[in-house]
Amino acid sequence: MTTAVTEPPGLETQRREVESLLQESELRAGGSWYMVDRRWYDQWKEFVETGDQNSSSFPGHIDNSELFEDQDSYHLKERLVENEDFMLVPAEAWRKLLAWYGLVEGQPALERKVVDLPSTLKVEIYPVEVYLCLHSNMDNVITARFSRADPIHSLQDLMCREFSVQQGAECRLWMKSSDTSCERLRNVHVSVLDACLTSGMTVIMEMRHADGTWPSSKPQIMRCSVEDQDYRGQPGVCGLSNLGNTCFMNSALQCLSNTPPLTEYFLRSAYLEELNFTNPLGMKGEIAEAFADVIKQMWSGRHHSVVPRIFKTKVGHFASQFLGYQQHDSQELLSFLLDGLHEDLNRVKNKEYIELRDAGGRPDQEVAEEAWRNHLRRNDSVIVDTFHGLFKSTLVCPECHKVSVTFDPFCYLSVPLPVSKDRVMEVFFVSLDPSAKPVQHRLLVPKAGKVSDLCSALSQLTSVRANQMAVADVFNHRFYKIYQPHEALSCILDRDDIFVYELSGCVGGGEEKNQEEEEEVVLGLYLRERSHSRDYGSGSSSYGTTLFGHPLLLSVPRARCTPEALYTLVLQRLARYVRPPDPSEEVEEEEEEEEETQTNGISDDEEREENGETAGPSQQGHGQAISQPDATVLPLSDTNHAQPSLDRSSEETTNQGSVACCSSASSSANANPSGETIGSSDASASTSHASTSHASSSHASSSHASSSHASTSHASTSHASSSHATGGAVAVAGETAEEDKQEEACSPIPAANEQPARRKSCRKKRRRLFSIQAVNSNGTTERGMGEGFTSQPYVAVDWDSDMKKSYYNENEAEKYTKHSSMEESQQQMSVQLQESIQLFTTTETLEEDNPWYCPVCKRHQLATKKLDLWGLPEVLIIHLKRFSYSKFSREKLDSLVHFPLRDLDFSDCLLRKKLTSGEPPSRYDLIAVSNHYGGLRDGHYTSYSRNKDSGQWFYYDDSKVTYATEDQIVTNAAYLLFYHRQDKIRHPAPPAASHAPSTDITSCTKQDTEQGGAACVTMETD
Repeated sequence: MTTAVTEPPGLETQRREVESLLQESELRAGGSWYMVDRRWYDQWKEFVETGDQNSSSFPGHIDNSELFEDQDSYHLKERLVENEDFMLVPAEAWRKLLAWYGLVEGQPALERKVVDLPSTLKVEIYPVEVYLCLHSNMDNVITARFSRADPIHSLQDLMCREFSVQQGAECRLWMKSSDTSCERLRNVHVSVLDACLTSGMTVIMEMRHADGTWPSSKPQIMRCSVEDQDYRGQPGVCGLSNLGNTCFMNSALQCLSNTPPLTEYFLRSAYLEELNFTNPLGMKGEIAEAFADVIKQMWSGRHHSVVPRIFKTKVGHFASQFLGYQQHDSQELLSFLLDGLHEDLNRVKNKEYIELRDAGGRPDQEVAEEAWRNHLRRNDSVIVDTFHGLFKSTLVCPECHKVSVTFDPFCYLSVPLPVSKDRVMEVFFVSLDPSAKPVQHRLLVPKAGKVSDLCSALSQLTSVRANQMAVADVFNHRFYKIYQPHEALSCILDRDDIFVYELSGCVGGGEEKNQEEEEEVVLGLYLRERSHSRDYGSGSSSYGTTLFGHPLLLSVPRARCTPEALYTLVLQRLARYVRPPDPSEEVEEEEEEEEETQTNGISDDEEREENGETAGPSQQGHGQAISQPDATVLPLSDTNHAQPSLDRSSEETTNQGSVACCSSASSSANANPSGETIGSSDASASTSHASTSHASSSHASSSHASSSHASTSHASTSHASSSHATGGAVAVAGETAEEDKQEEACSPIPAANEQPARRKSCRKKRRRLFSIQAVNSNGTTERGMGEGFTSQPYVAVDWDSDMKKSYYNENEAEKYTKHSSMEESQQQMSVQLQESIQLFTTTETLEEDNPWYCPVCKRHQLATKKLDLWGLPEVLIIHLKRFSYSKFSREKLDSLVHFPLRDLDFSDCLLRKKLTSGEPPSRYDLIAVSNHYGGLRDGHYTSYSRNKDSGQWFYYDDSKVTYATEDQIVTNAAYLLFYHRQDKIRHPAPPAASHAPSTDITSCTKQDTEQGGAACVTMETD
């Protein structure tokens, strides 16, 4: 059937009207033009130009048959050329021709749209032809053609009509190319051209399931059994699986999920109309969509627990600091999430530039209203509606007293906690009395104090003068650092093992001593166990050493730095756990003594170390001491060290030597340039950690195989005295004859040019329990150790395994006692929430690294700043600043903050006193709490939240959800507080009496919350 035809005007009128429209019409993006077969158009033109109505050139009905490949599908032929195969006429001209001549029956009008290409406007001759289907039935495919200028939502509307999709169903589209890869069509308001949809692609539509999941994604839920697939529970009471250190994210999500205005906004899908895909500050709507998916699944009431894997992936994609599976701060995640949701849902598409103005003496009300209007001109979203408030900032110049007043928006309040000026430290005190066990004390010292303050506090408990104490950090059987009295206590961490040694002299100097024999040296004493080894390649034998037990600090008069005196002094200091030999065991034995008459400065032991013959490897680069003749205690270098745990049994306790990792490092203590000594009398004892370290020790050999002697670096007393007088080291060793024989049989004979001339003599000596060797601060022997104790104030007591087993009581050596101060309970600091809010509004002076530029002084000033609350949001988030960071220390404040569950009143803190209704404008009720348990480097996040539908409190610990009572909520773990303004709260019906607070309402009992569980089915990333 042909198109109805009206009576046409005269031929000249037809020609004039059509040609006029062709000349005047311009291409406009989105405009319509029509294709007309060129032969028909030429025949029409000839007809109207002849002026004869009865001419044989009458064109008849508009016929575009020559433009189609076939008359069934009416597909256009390929490669048609404008003005050769067809003519383009504007829509108005087409309507006139259609009315005058009609269209051949069955033929479609060839309407074509004008598209805006990157550099020109052009009528598209060939539209985009795509295939349409549903995800649930991909066999039912229809074909449709769309102009590149058509919006994507027109394609979605067509699919909803063709496939009879239920009205109001939440849908999303995917486009699938020939290589089977799929991509989301997120923004349905863009054109087909901007969406990069081309001919031959397939568009797939899917509808969200009732449980909040999408058909294209595997259900991101945690199921325990097949029966749980039919689970029906209370909406919103749903756990979140821990994907690996993601408890910080789960805690923040649970708090936001139980924020009624935000959750209801997403549940009613209002976000779909406000997604901002063009905001350069946003995430192209992806964060908002991922958050919406999690919320809808949690509030579907069909899941015990949801696995937020896609949400975690999206967060890591747009905020690289959250990539991976490290622990993070829930407040930092919350700050990023609120900002991301705001930008993704910002109703302002094009932000205008607004120049901020100072108050300039204007009334606060006027300035505040102007500031809020300016804020809304650039920021308008559900996040602003729900969480943004306004505070007043006042800056005063300290010189010209210029007052600058501005009003700034805030999303949450970070309120400080009152910080105690004191800290509790636990130390071990080692008395001069060799029979006394180390005593553990608990001290209260100033946080900003010095090491001398610690000594003063300990002096009050021990009656030992503070200047007779030396403080050291002991780690790995050695001194990690010896502190000077002037050093700050902030350098000492709570996990460090601090030992305080009683010295007979004054630390840091005292009266000057004129006589050499009155001078004293503070020696660090290490205990080492020797282990023999044999080098089968060279046939030589040597021994390595392993540190054990507790090091000591000995204050030794210089005149007593002789082998016999040191041996006797050490034996006295170890008397509590070293059994002296019985007279029957003290066998006198011959000793062959060798004395070098010339030396190259390197002992045989050192040469063996250089040649790699020593069994125990030396740990270089850790705690190297610097030679400084006048210094008695040298600094120890930085290193990472751990804190051992001590197992306690009643009063006496044995250190089992377990160590915990710690990544902090203390600075080296510089040697006193004036040569003052830390101590000036007899030795003091120490206890330390139990860990293993290897060290090497000197070992001499004899050239007489038949002689039995003890191996020493310098054996004779006269030689030792000579060495001391010339600044040489004192190293005394006593060994068994059997060891000497073995060494003599295995020791290689040095080359002639390396063997120094020796003078030999024989004498009788008693067998000794151990030998003494000069070492470095690591407890290892290295080249140049024979230069005297003044340059190397560390010695090692080397034990043979048999002697150590017979005479050294390890259990007794590890014991210590507790002082009564350890039993005193430390009173926990508590504070009211209102006190922290008042601290937030207290006047403070800007720090030097954050000055304010004064427009009057024309330079930066350390102005005073005061913040005051002006306008509060519907939902107020209060961040308790529990983590304190300074230049030298970091700590977590475990103060108990007493916060109200109801009727939190800000009327005293709010500058604007004007009431807007009968209800107080600043009363809030608590709806959620994010908790942090643990310390700075580790911990766990949980949350308490009040369900908006039932009013019942629940405790969320990752995938586990339990009922909670109101008396459980206020703890010292509270970190983030969510308060809802009372005039906006919808009061639900009270919870049923059958809800037992202690009942675990999650039925998943064998889930690995840290790994997400093998029983979890996770969504695919789109």
